[in-house]
Amino acid sequence: MTYLANSARYDSMEYRRCGNSGLKLPAISLGLWHNFGGVDVFENYRDILRTAFDKGITHFDLANNYGPPAGSAEENFGVIFKKDFTQYRDELIISSKAGYLMWPGPYGEWGSRKYLISSCDQSLKRMGLDYVDIFYSHRPDPNTPLEETMGALDSIVRQGKALYVGVSNYSAEDTVKAIEILKGLGTPCLIHQPKYSMLERWVEGSTPVGSLMDVLGDKGVGCIPFSPLAQGLLTNKYLKGIPEGSRAALAHGFLQEGQITPEVIAKIQSLNDLAVERGQTLAQMALAWLLKDQRVTSVLIGASRTAQLLDSLECLNNKDFSQEELVKIEGILK
Repeated sequence: MTYLANSARYDSMEYRRCGNSGLKLPAISLGLWHNFGGVDVFENYRDILRTAFDKGITHFDLANNYGPPAGSAEENFGVIFKKDFTQYRDELIISSKAGYLMWPGPYGEWGSRKYLISSCDQSLKRMGLDYVDIFYSHRPDPNTPLEETMGALDSIVRQGKALYVGVSNYSAEDTVKAIEILKGLGTPCLIHQPKYSMLERWVEGSTPVGSLMDVLGDKGVGCIPFSPLAQGLLTNKYLKGIPEGSRAALAHGFLQEGQITPEVIAKIQSLNDLAVERGQTLAQMALAWLLKDQRVTSVLIGASRTAQLLDSLECLNNKDFSQEELVKIEGILK
């Protein structure tokens, strides 16, 4: 059956300007890091993508290595794009990244010009796209000059393969350098994608150039946090310990059993109590907490099923915090 998007899709979503650019992103964006790979169920993730767009989520975030297996999330997205979203291409922001291991040998990861440009070409082919809206350097490369990595991003824009560029997982100091290099090349840095949540606060930490959040605010660069729910820790899933089949129960997952200490459980339970007082789930409060900062352009969520996506979107209905609540949250987290 032909997919027709909901005609009221823009009515309930908030759109925020990305730094000093002309681009707006939805307050909630959908990441395809997990649940869209070759091991996952096609009809399930197709329904998630359709529902997301129907609710005004115009931004889908990918990377070359998303799967598993690596590359399969982009391939699967390409199939769904062709079936469902071709007519909506100009309403969509599609991003991809390169930096982590993608193919064997010395040119299959990190930040060389060779790797980034090859990787972008491969991503476009897998997704069946002429261009992506945003292309990122997924992580800094300690062995490649930053000028080379940023020069490759500039070339990708000049070749018409991306409209904007960004960085992910860069320190505050490296971000300042990257912003300056890109500015000199005439391709501004649009956005930074850091790991940031109530439980992961490194972006607020002080450095010789200021915190990463201060740098982004001062330089007019957008911020799109990933892992806003700390791989599921900031949901009601772990309130009573580690459930079977959860990410923490899987030995190969990004969330390890050892991270879920009694101290962490106590914090989550206290945060959950506050969320209940606010009339929210813990996940909704955690997303709203990030969106309270106007330097945050969009928050990148994942979803393993449509109901989870819809639940996360409810955070937009209660984004305001009293000073008392913010003090309470800091007290719990410290």
